[in-house]
Amino acid sequence: MHEPRDFLFWPARVLPHLALLVALLGLWEWAVASGSVDTIMVPRPSAIMAAIFELYVTKGSIYQHFFITLAEAVFGFLIGAGVAIALAVSSSLSENFERYVSPYAVVLNVTPGIALTPIIIAWFGYGMGSKIALAAVICFFPIFVNTLTGLRQTDPDREELFRSFGASRRQVFTQLRVPAALPLMFAGLKIGLTTALIGAVVAEFAQATAGVGVLMSRFSFALDMASSLATLLSMTLIGLLLFYTMEFLDDRVVFWRRDARMSAVSRARARAWASGAEK
Repeated sequence: MHEPRDFLFWPARVLPHLALLVALLGLWEWAVASGSVDTIMVPRPSAIMAAIFELYVTKGSIYQHFFITLAEAVFGFLIGAGVAIALAVSSSLSENFERYVSPYAVVLNVTPGIALTPIIIAWFGYGMGSKIALAAVICFFPIFVNTLTGLRQTDPDREELFRSFGASRRQVFTQLRVPAALPLMFAGLKIGLTTALIGAVVAEFAQATAGVGVLMSRFSFALDMASSLATLLSMTLIGLLLFYTMEFLDDRVVFWRRDARMSAVSRARARAWASGAEK
């Protein structure tokens, strides 16, 4: 997180990227308009913008598909993350449990998710259940590994200090090991949330009646590449929405890693303590 004064210089950081983007779009528009690129395969940026306007404003046909895919990714992530964190916590507390669970987690990870799609659809049907299930399966491993790694990486000196003050095993786990594991856990959650979206979209490509994956397939089969790319940008928007939501939670929960957030939390706690002392 940048210091507040850093935001005064944001135009200097953003404008070069914006200028490069405008130049690339201008070159793309000119290449298609001049006939150097086939318009059937690569539409003009202006045509893509017109398709976005049609999807979101004129017809508004994107919203149903957008929120269906978003819901599939979020529910799949919640299920996959819940199972992954529960197994990671149990594995960190018991080496025997980890010995039996870890091989199955590795097998699940090395199995291509797209290969599981027909089996999961056969098990869960053609509705949202199969999309949620595949999203949960694909997002499981990075969350499991990062959480377990974070819980395993403890500072022996800090743990010895806790025990010297008479802290119980439960207090050492909840007040030392869990806070120390949160940065790695949130890193896994960010990866898992975006891979959950991938799982949901892959399942939609395989078999579905609604979702941005279905909508993109329909446009591609009709060779409406402008609308297809506009739908692809909608997938990107979902991914950005999910990623920055987790980034916001990371900033609020693991606040001690950022000087600005640490100072803000310290000031808030100081004010709360002062007002309580006055009463």
